[in-house]
Amino acid sequence: MKNDFSRCCSSLIPSRKTARFYLLCLLIALYMLAGAAIFSSLERPAELKAHQLWERRLRDFSHEHNISCEDLKSLLRYYEEARTAGIRADRGRALWDIPGAFYFTGTVVSTIGFGVTAPSTVTGKVLLVFYGLLGCSATILFFNLFLERVITLLSFLIFWCHRGRPGHSGLEGRTGEENRNEEWKPSVYQVTLILFFAVLLVACGAAFLYSTMEGWTYMESLYFCFVAFSTVGFGDFVSGQREHHEDTWAYQVANCLLMLLGVCCTYSLFNTISVIIKQGLNWMLTTLAWM
Repeated sequence: MKNDFSRCCSSLIPSRKTARFYLLCLLIALYMLAGAAIFSSLERPAELKAHQLWERRLRDFSHEHNISCEDLKSLLRYYEEARTAGIRADRGRALWDIPGAFYFTGTVVSTIGFGVTAPSTVTGKVLLVFYGLLGCSATILFFNLFLERVITLLSFLIFWCHRGRPGHSGLEGRTGEENRNEEWKPSVYQVTLILFFAVLLVACGAAFLYSTMEGWTYMESLYFCFVAFSTVGFGDFVSGQREHHEDTWAYQVANCLLMLLGVCCTYSLFNTISVIIKQGLNWMLTTLAWM
């Protein structure tokens, strides 16, 4: 009877992988709740203040030009519909010429999705589903291969550093070859540190370019780099959308290359950080089991 009861209890205990999954879900939920509380306390007062300012400006404009608020709101609704087609109050660059469409496809396959450009035709929306499915899959594969190349390059550099040590001879036999190969492989902490500095270097250089070409402050440019490179893509800042940018081909090419390099490095950094988080979850499970 005791054996049956113990077997029943042991079957109810989740495996280590399942427990790690549940623990990660719990931590992510708590992380999101904490973030929601912090951002709500920071941004909600500004949102209410912006609503009050907008209502006051709307009333002042309607009184000044003798227009009813309903007619003015109706015009604004038409303008909101026009924004989907790329219409702006200040004229910007063309959105659906070849360079503009190429910029759009880049935001699709990289999963950035700024939201400035979106297909308005039914055919374009249907095509985007299948185009994005294949394009995003191929791009994620490209990011993974990029991370493999980074690890291979670091292994090569560590190998040459070991060979350059005084008193280090060549291969000393087949028995120690596997140990040396493991020794030459970089740790996840080394890869994370190098990728972090790579992302920081690319972001700082790109922020200098964007602050010069877009008229943003340097902090706004750094903020845009993180939002774009992490593929969050809020759309509050978007590069290369001004009218005169159509004539600056060098800036358009540099913008695309910086986006590609920044997303590759940041995606690889996210991968290595996720490995460290996984190690932390294993340590937490081991500690809980010991307790």
